[in-house]
Amino acid sequence: MKNCWKSMMSLKLLVLISLCIPPLMTHPTAPVQLTGGQAQGSVSPDGSHLQYLGIPYATVTHRFQEAEPNPTWDGVLNARNEHIRCKQRFMGSRILGEEDCLTLNVYTPKETSDSPLPVMVFIHGGGFRDGSGSPFAYGPKFLVKHGVILVTLNYRVEVLGFLCLGIKEAPGNVGMKDQVEALKWVQNNIRAFGGDPDNVTIFGESAGAASVSFHILSPMSKGLFHRAIMQSGSALAHWAVQFEPLTIASRLAEQMGYSTEDPVEIYNLFANMTAEDLLSHRVPRKKGDIYSSEIIFVPCIEKKIHNIERFLPDSPYNLITEGKYNKVPVIIGFNNEEGYYFTGRENETTLANVNFYDALPRDLMFPTDEEKMKTAKMFDELYMGGEKITEEKHSLRKFSRFEGDAIIIYPVVATMDLFLRTLNKPVFAYKFQYDGFLNYAKMAFGFRGSSGATHGDELFYLFSSLALPANLELKFINKFTEMWTNFAKYSNPTPASSSILPQWEAAELPEPKLMVIDEELTMAPIWGENTRALQLWNATYAKYRITRPEKRVLLSIKKTFQLTIGKS
Repeated sequence: MKNCWKSMMSLKLLVLISLCIPPLMTHPTAPVQLTGGQAQGSVSPDGSHLQYLGIPYATVTHRFQEAEPNPTWDGVLNARNEHIRCKQRFMGSRILGEEDCLTLNVYTPKETSDSPLPVMVFIHGGGFRDGSGSPFAYGPKFLVKHGVILVTLNYRVEVLGFLCLGIKEAPGNVGMKDQVEALKWVQNNIRAFGGDPDNVTIFGESAGAASVSFHILSPMSKGLFHRAIMQSGSALAHWAVQFEPLTIASRLAEQMGYSTEDPVEIYNLFANMTAEDLLSHRVPRKKGDIYSSEIIFVPCIEKKIHNIERFLPDSPYNLITEGKYNKVPVIIGFNNEEGYYFTGRENETTLANVNFYDALPRDLMFPTDEEKMKTAKMFDELYMGGEKITEEKHSLRKFSRFEGDAIIIYPVVATMDLFLRTLNKPVFAYKFQYDGFLNYAKMAFGFRGSSGATHGDELFYLFSSLALPANLELKFINKFTEMWTNFAKYSNPTPASSSILPQWEAAELPEPKLMVIDEELTMAPIWGENTRALQLWNATYAKYRITRPEKRVLLSIKKTFQLTIGKS
C-alpha cells in the first residue's frame, strides 16, 4: 500500500507539473466566429489536429446558482489556455482552480471535410469532486484521426457544484446544469468548427459516465445529444445521488463549528466564506466504511422551486423503470477488475477498520438492524470467506471484488438490464479487460502484475497525454478508438463497413451478450462469470432499495440466477 501511495502521488505530481508547463510554440489557426465573438486556436505541436482551448461557454456570477449562458468578449479570443480548472481540492489540502471556470476545448482534424463531422463531447470523472477537461489528461489525437470532433469541458464540482439545499439560492445540481449549458453551446457553435449539431455523442467515465446517464434521464438535456457512452459509471450507483442533501450540508457546517439544519443559515455560511475555506473542510468518512462513502456532494433529486427548472425531478431508478427518459442508442460497460482502483486508495487504517455492516451501499435501507447484520454477513462470506481483511495481496484482491461490484459493476449491470427492458434503441454492452502497457491506473494503485483492467485503465487507450509515451499499444488503440468513433458516426461500433471482427452485437433479452474488449474481441453472456455475486446484489436491492418504487421490478437476471444457483 505504501508503494501504491507513492505511485498515486507521482501521477498527481505529473498533473501539477502540467499546470506549470508553458504551451509549446504552435501556429495559430484562422479565427472562427462564435456566438460570443471570434476565437483563434492553434495547430497542435505535432501537426495532427487543430485545437481551441479555454473557450468560455457560461459565466459563474452567483455561487451555488445556475451560470449565465452566452458569455461575450471583445476582439479575438486567444484560445490557447489549457490550464483552466474549476476550484477543487487536490493532493490533500492543496486547493487549485477558480470559481469562474466554465470553459471547454474543441479539437478538430486538420484536414477539412466536405460534410459536417460527428461530434463527441467527453465529460470527465473524478467522483464529482475534482478533475477537468484538460488536454494533459484527455488529449484528442487518438480520436480525431478517425474523422470526429472532440469537445472536453469543465463543470463545477464538490460543494460548489452540488450543494443541494432546496432553496432558490442553492437549488442543487448546478454542476449538471453547467454541463447542460456546454451541450447547448455545442448546438449553437459547433458548425463553426465543421461539426454536425445533429450528430452529437456524449461520453464519460466514472462520474462522467454517471453524468451521461443523468443527461439521459433529465428533461433539461432533451434534444442536446443523439448517442451516449457510459464507461464504468451510472446514475444508479449509490455514490451518484444525494439521498439526504440537507443532512450532508449540515454535517459539513459542523466541521466548521456550526450546528444548524436551516438551509438559509447554511447557505449564508457557505456563500460568505472563501472557496478555499469552504473546500478545506470535508465530512470524514464513517469508521468502517469504504472509499466511495467520501463522495457526498453529488447530484440530487431537486425540490420544486418557483421559476427554477429541475434537472433531476425524480430518482434515477424511478425514471428508468417508468421509461421517462431521453431514448438514444447507448454503449455501456465496465472494466473487469474495477475494485483494484478503490482498494488501492484504502490505507492501513481504513483497511483495519472496514467491515461489511458499515460498508453496505447507502442506497439500501433496512427495516431492522438484524436484517442489515444478516445481509452484511452474507457479503462477508461471499467475498472474504470470513477471512479478516489485511494488506496481504490475496486479501486485497478478494476485497477489491467487493468494492468493484458495489461501486461500479452491479450498478452498471443493473442499468444495462433496465435499458434492455425500457429502451427501444440499441444497447451495446461491454467488459474491458485489456491488460497492456498503458494500464497505468492498475499500476498506480498497487496491483502491478495482476491481470485485467481496473477503474480508469481504458482511458489511456482513448486519449493521448503529454506525459505518457505516444508510440505504445497503437494497434489496440486504433481498434478501440475506431469502435467508439464508429458508434458516434453510425450508432454501431462495428458497422458493415468496418474491418473489426467479430461484429459487436447489440444486447437483447432474454440472453443478452456483451463484447469482451481484450487483445482479441469476443462476445459473451452479460450474466456470466460473476453470477453468485450479482445474484446477491440483485436480491438485496430488490428488497431494500431506498427509492421504494411503487412496483418493484426484479432484474431479468433473476431467471438466470434461478437456473444457475448451486452450480457455481
